[in-house]
Amino acid sequence: MAENYDRACEVKAFDEMKIGVKGLVDAGITKIPRIFHHPHVAVTNPKPSSTLEIPTIDLGGGVFESTVTRESVIAKVRDAVEKFGFFQVINHGIPLEVMHKMKDGIRGFHEQDSEVKKTFYSRDITKKVKYNTNFDLYSSQAANWRDTLTTVMAPDVPQVEDLPAICREIMLEYSKRMMKLGELIFELLSEALGLKSKHLKELNCAKSLSLLSHYYPPCPEPDRTFGISSHTDISFITILLQDHIGGLQVLHDDYWIDVPPNPEALIVNLGDLLQLITNDKFVSVEHRVLANRGEEPRISSASFFMHTIPNEQVYGPIKELLSEQNLPKYRDTTTTEMARHYLARGLDGTSPLLHFRI
Repeated sequence: MAENYDRACEVKAFDEMKIGVKGLVDAGITKIPRIFHHPHVAVTNPKPSSTLEIPTIDLGGGVFESTVTRESVIAKVRDAVEKFGFFQVINHGIPLEVMHKMKDGIRGFHEQDSEVKKTFYSRDITKKVKYNTNFDLYSSQAANWRDTLTTVMAPDVPQVEDLPAICREIMLEYSKRMMKLGELIFELLSEALGLKSKHLKELNCAKSLSLLSHYYPPCPEPDRTFGISSHTDISFITILLQDHIGGLQVLHDDYWIDVPPNPEALIVNLGDLLQLITNDKFVSVEHRVLANRGEEPRISSASFFMHTIPNEQVYGPIKELLSEQNLPKYRDTTTTEMARHYLARGLDGTSPLLHFRI
């Protein structure tokens, strides 16, 4: 009965168990708790369009033989972000073996003894290494079927002993390589905007990296919930490593497009901070992950390029992109203010940028 349902109480009880959704699956549940029920799930949304695919861009290992090659890659990036806000990169410089080890490390963390895992469980937003279920568990209308290990890897590289023993080595190696790739992507985006290649880097867009390493266990009632409901990322950019399971969808012209897994590719999407500083020239796009219908878990790691809290660097639309015809659409803000706004409202399907519009 609806009147007997005390959501806040049930959320708190689940959170205090510190077992995540994986713990519920391990306990053998056949029905998901009501806190995970979404009123409007996939079935009520438009059918995914199977004819469209997000663009794949070959980065040639980041070494462009000539200005011509580099220019053609920049043109492809510009086209992809203006049309989709998403693209995949291949030959990105991160070896396949490192990508495999990273996925194995994430799976290892989430599948290790729950007592060890519990020592990392926290909702303290300033903590550099933490594990929990849904960052917005208390603020969202409905929870999503995934657990996450969050590790802040840059600008201050964590002490080895602060990272979980089971995946610390690979996380350090992967994030070192990811920082290099991030710098290259920001150079290409700067040039795609008509700015000098180091412009976004000099704004410190490439300086801070957080890894959100997700574990989506099989869901007993996948039509009632999501792996992660529709949202945009708060970051400047996010670079995603995903396994072979699938379920990621991108919203394009009111259609949900499947992003089929490519074992060699990483997926790049633009975040809200980049949309704000480019004054809507580049747009952050809604995406979601369907609840896992399979028998094995889905593993992914999202590399978020954005400052951690607290950070008082002020961001507003880039002056070089503004003119009489293109006045600023957003007020100045800090990543701390944006992050607090984002956390307070949860993933409610509306753009957090509306709050910062002039």
